[in-house]
Amino acid sequence: MSDDIGLRVRTGDFETNYHDEGQGEPVMLIHGSGPGVTAWANWRLVIPKLSSSFRVVAPDMVGFGYTEVPVEIDYGMERWVKQVLDFLGVLGLEQVNLVGNSFGGALALALTSQHPDRVKRLVLMGSVGVPFQITPALDAVWGYKPSIETMRQVVSTFAFDKGLVNDDLIQMRYEASTRSGVQEAYAAMFPAPRQRWVDAMVTPEEAIRSIKHETLIVHGRDDQVIPLETSLKLHHLIERSQLHVFGQCGHWTQIEHNARFCRLVDEFLRESQ
Repeated sequence: MSDDIGLRVRTGDFETNYHDEGQGEPVMLIHGSGPGVTAWANWRLVIPKLSSSFRVVAPDMVGFGYTEVPVEIDYGMERWVKQVLDFLGVLGLEQVNLVGNSFGGALALALTSQHPDRVKRLVLMGSVGVPFQITPALDAVWGYKPSIETMRQVVSTFAFDKGLVNDDLIQMRYEASTRSGVQEAYAAMFPAPRQRWVDAMVTPEEAIRSIKHETLIVHGRDDQVIPLETSLKLHHLIERSQLHVFGQCGHWTQIEHNARFCRLVDEFLRESQ
């Protein structure tokens, strides 16, 4: 069985695939939106480390990974926020620390601003959620059409260190992107013109200003996919935020600087215990 396949729980009208490791205060990890992404692919190097101190839950959001896709579905923040609320409800989690990566950051912002009582502390990594002009790299990521070479080009934009982009990783992500129904769901989420999907993930400025949670914002200085300016903007808007920028780092902070990222998040979350 693939490591990507974890536990299953019913969330509304479909079943969500998720990972659940460790004990203690709950931490929920929300993945990004690259082709072939799963919660495990996104967080495989983070879950073992954080789960030594916390209970870590990491779901595949609907349209991604091994979560069931309903026959008729309209993708959007409202649908994903509802999935998270249903997921937390089924697991009996009243409040979680929330870590969102890229697309997952936009979802984390939406959830925190709309349901502030469900979130204890917030971590945003290379986050979407404020207005910006779509980058060529993000346009290519969301416009992905399956082939080994295209997957290599897309994944190469994520990493500053191109040595991380090896054949095994490309093959794994390519195979994940070509499972039955996966590409159809992915293409349905982000059809061109794609600037509108950046705009659709924006949380209004006043709503972001209303977030009073302790917030850690993390970004790679050399990120080609989501510009550093988004995190500078979020740092300006969120009153109780701190910003950590990793040099020689692209969009994969949790992979390229895994040990430092995990220490940073672990220490930040421990402060609230």
